[in-house]
Amino acid sequence: MKSKKNSGKSVLRRVNDWLHLWLGLASGIVVFIVSITGCIYVFEPDIKDALEPWRFVEAQDKPFVPPSQLLDTAAVYMPGVKPTGLTYSNKEGAAAVGYMGGGNREADFTAIFINPYTGEFLKKQSSGDGQFDFFHFIIDGHRALWLPYEIGRPVVGIATLIFVVLLFTGLVMWWPKKLSKSELNKSFKIKWNGKFKRVNYDLHNVVGFYSLILAFVLAVTGLVWSFEWFGNGLYYLTSGGEEKPGHHHPHSDVSKAGMFADDTVSMLDKAWYKTLALEPNAQGWYMTPILEDEEDAIELTAYQEFGTWYNRNEYYYDQHTLELYRVQGDRYSEASLADQLVMLNYDMHVGIVWGLPGKILAFLISLISASLPITGFLVWWNKKKKPKKNSQEKQQLAKTARA
Repeated sequence: MKSKKNSGKSVLRRVNDWLHLWLGLASGIVVFIVSITGCIYVFEPDIKDALEPWRFVEAQDKPFVPPSQLLDTAAVYMPGVKPTGLTYSNKEGAAAVGYMGGGNREADFTAIFINPYTGEFLKKQSSGDGQFDFFHFIIDGHRALWLPYEIGRPVVGIATLIFVVLLFTGLVMWWPKKLSKSELNKSFKIKWNGKFKRVNYDLHNVVGFYSLILAFVLAVTGLVWSFEWFGNGLYYLTSGGEEKPGHHHPHSDVSKAGMFADDTVSMLDKAWYKTLALEPNAQGWYMTPILEDEEDAIELTAYQEFGTWYNRNEYYYDQHTLELYRVQGDRYSEASLADQLVMLNYDMHVGIVWGLPGKILAFLISLISASLPITGFLVWWNKKKKPKKNSQEKQQLAKTARA
C-alpha cells in the first residue's frame, strides 16, 4: 500500500516537473521581454522628471488659472485639433493639455505643458515628432512585444498566464522532500561557494521562491489588462459574486440644453471651481476638456496623493445644469473592496502604491522574473548534457574492459 502511494506521488511530481519544463521553455523569451521592459519602465516618471525640467514650475501663493485659459494657450500650438485630456499637477508641477492622435499617426500623443499660475506656454512634446521615444519603445515591448497590438497583446497575455502556472509548479518543485537541515538549507539558501551549476540552480530555485508572491501580484495585475474575462472574473471573486460594472458615465439632461448661455468650456471652468471648493487639498487633477455631444457629462478626477493614481475622487456634472452625479466606485475611500482593487491595479503593477520602496521592489521582482527563464534554461541544458557525458564514459569503460 505504501509503495502505491509513493508511486502516485512520483507520477504527480513527474507531471508537475514536465509541465514546468516545457511551459517554461515555450514562454521563456516572452516572459523575459515583458519582465525586463517592465523592470525598466518602473522608473519612467522619475527619469522623465530628472531629464525634462519643463514638467516643473516654481510654486506660487496664488490660485491656478482656469481650464479655459490653459485650453486657449494650447490651441495656439495645436490649431484645429481637439484636446482629449487636461491635467493639473501639485503646486510645483506644470499643467498639461493632451492630444491623442495629434501627430502623424493615430497612436501619436502630444502634450502642451503650461504654467498653471500664468497660463504661459512651456513646452510642446509629441511622440510623433520624428524623434525616438525610448519609453514609448519600452512600453510597446512590454505590452505587445513590438508587434501590432492586436497580435502582440494576446501573446503577452497567454505568456503571463503560463507564468502564473509556472509559479505554482515551481513551488511544488521547490518544496523540500524532507524537513532535514540539509534539505531546508538547499531550499532557503544559495550556496555561493558552489560550482556554477549549483549557484545557477539556487538562483532559479531559491530566488524564485522568495519572489513568488510579489511576482504573482505583478502577473495578475497585468492579466487584468490582457484579458477582459480575467478582470471580470477577478472582480466577481473579490466582490462576492457581483458582475463588474462597465465603464460608464452619467448622462446630461438634454431637455435642459440651452437654458444657460455659457458654452461647454465656461461650464468646465464652473465645474472646476465647484470641485476645487470640495477638494482644496487635491494633489493632482484630470478632466475631459471637450464633450462630444449634449448627453455627455463633465468629468473631473481629483487625486488625493501626489504620484499615485488609485486614491482618487471622481466628479460628474450635468453639462447644462452642473448637477453633481454619483456613480459606483467614484470615491476610493467609499468604494467596495472589488472597486478599490480596480483602482489599485495600475499602482500595484508598477509598485507606486508603496511609494519609492514599492517601486524599488517592483524593479527587483521584475528583474528576478526576467532572470528565471535564463536560469531555468541553463538548469535544463546542464541536465540535458549530463546523460551524454555519462554515456561517453560508459562507452570508454566498455572499450577499456574489452581491451
